Amino acid sequence: MESWKMKLKGNWNEIKGKMKQKYASLTDDDLLYDDGKDDELLGRIQKKIGQSKDEVIKWIESL
Repeated sequence: MESWKMKLKGNWNEIKGKMKQKYASLTDDDLLYDDGKDDELLGRIQKKIGQSKDEVIKWIESL
């Protein structure tokens, strides 16, 4: 399993809080995490903040 997916599963509430601090435009609906739908979550975040999938993954991994 990729490291960013492991981070999501292990620290989702913490990551979600940091994302909301950095990107105020993200809503709870944007950050709704369902197990096994990691790519769908990334797509919503990517679309909302205007960054590439790789940029979002790198940011998550840096936390």
